Amino acid sequence: MRKGAKPLFSFLRQSEKRDLAPFLTFLRKERMMSTQGLAWWQQTIAYEVYPKSFLDTRGQGTGTLAGITAKLDHLASLGVGALWLTPCYKSPMVDNGYDVQDYLQIDPSFGTMDDMDELIAQGRERGIRVVMDLVFNHTSDQCAWFVESRASRTNPKADWYIWRDAKSDGSAPTNWRSIFGGSAWEWCEERGQYYLHTFAKQQPDLNWENPQVREALYDISNYWVNKGVGGFRIDAITYIKKPPVFEDGPADGEDGLYPVHAATANQPGILDYLHEFKRAVRDGHDIFMVGEANGVAASELDQWVGANGVFDMLFEFSHMHVPMGAEEIWCRPATWTLTDLKRVLAQSQAATAHNGWYPAFFENHDQPRSTVNFFHDDGPLASKAKVLGAVLLTTRGTPFLYQGEELGYGNASWKRIEDFNDVQTRAQYEFALGEGLSEAAALAACVRFSRDNARTPLQWDDSPHAGFSTAEPWLRVHDDYATCNVAAQEADPDSPLLWYRALAALRAARPELVAGDWQELLADDERILAFERTLEGARCVTLANFSGEEATYDTSLVAGLVPLAASLGEPQAGTLRPLEAVVWGN
Repeated sequence: MRKGAKPLFSFLRQSEKRDLAPFLTFLRKERMMSTQGLAWWQQTIAYEVYPKSFLDTRGQGTGTLAGITAKLDHLASLGVGALWLTPCYKSPMVDNGYDVQDYLQIDPSFGTMDDMDELIAQGRERGIRVVMDLVFNHTSDQCAWFVESRASRTNPKADWYIWRDAKSDGSAPTNWRSIFGGSAWEWCEERGQYYLHTFAKQQPDLNWENPQVREALYDISNYWVNKGVGGFRIDAITYIKKPPVFEDGPADGEDGLYPVHAATANQPGILDYLHEFKRAVRDGHDIFMVGEANGVAASELDQWVGANGVFDMLFEFSHMHVPMGAEEIWCRPATWTLTDLKRVLAQSQAATAHNGWYPAFFENHDQPRSTVNFFHDDGPLASKAKVLGAVLLTTRGTPFLYQGEELGYGNASWKRIEDFNDVQTRAQYEFALGEGLSEAAALAACVRFSRDNARTPLQWDDSPHAGFSTAEPWLRVHDDYATCNVAAQEADPDSPLLWYRALAALRAARPELVAGDWQELLADDERILAFERTLEGARCVTLANFSGEEATYDTSLVAGLVPLAASLGEPQAGTLRPLEAVVWGN
């Protein structure tokens, strides 16, 4: 056994309440010798917080920035070094902050700019840097820019948004369907024109063709850099460049509309804008930028990341589309096999192996819970969470955890459409009804795929409202909060939470899990997802059984290795129990 190859899962099981933050800091410092040449954001774990649902310190039913600051030690225990906040700017909250009214103010529901400064400072003390979410495809219709733009066709900001005249019959300029359903165009009486909204009608698209718009957005970004943030996640970036000609597309539904994604995403020339963005904001600063790039294929990643690209990392969604379908129309879910998932994961790894860096993720605020999304078989959610955790925290790239993922959440499984808050969910429900689905079938699609599944308040303990708030929460707490919460899992040595902490410690201790090469194993196996990580003679092998049945493999894969982490206790070489994950190493 290689020196230092100890089963870190035993370390956690024997002392489940141990404060891991100093231990992880020590391991990171020790590891630096073997990972020189990598940036800080390549060596850490990122964690996404949905501030509205994290922790309420005011008794108002919605989360606050002070609540995030109060729980930084929880993040530190997971090895987190980058804290991505979904938008907390001033907003009418039609789309929970993704409709920004003022990029330079904190929404009062979250607190004040002083609270943000305190979060940044307290995070720094723990080695955690705050990452802001930039929503630059669109603003709120209450943004001062849009209020001025819609007032006339001749004012100074008249060309800051996408305006078009009606067709000769008075109808919308094109038959594009917004991502949230219905026409992507909204009539404005003041200007006597339509404006484009890729998402909700309260989210008018900015006109990136106007250099004044781009300059204003760069100034906003640099304001936050000067505040001390560690980077940016850039929202919906593939939609910023519109086609030179706006024209109808072939209808794909009973509503007679054509998807705006197909009409506008990833237009030629978009990378010119983004290179300009990089020069104005990223260059010369110790930060990272990760773009949300729905529709960018793995084969195109070299244009978006790396030496010739514009971002340090890129969220592309090929693996998320395996169960959901690329069009993300929930009432038409895809059929898939494990090899479908493995193929797209391997393609993304190959595309970033020598150029760029991979942001590994299974959950975020726009997706259903992964314990439901990536499995066919019934089985314990905790076991499924451990399987995905083993893959996520040992693969190549920067792992991005989403709040609650470390607890093994499932979907909310609500019984009424009224229980859902999300504007997209309600639009999908109405679309499904329009496609001829029954109310029960349309609701089932929402229960399966709604974004609200990931937005329920974080469950800290078994007190009323799960310790999230003393008031009625803005969104229903998950029904399982009494048993699935941080306090309960900290006391349970077999919990997903302690498994994630153990894997974070393992990642911190093993340089090959950060800087090593990645090679797929058992590519054709329909039960086991497997890969190896190697660096300077060190080797780790991850084996994860995604099925509800026992799975076997050739023991030569782990010859000379010992189990470093095992999700169901002591493992047996050559066999994986149902929903079991094991990490082997020399």
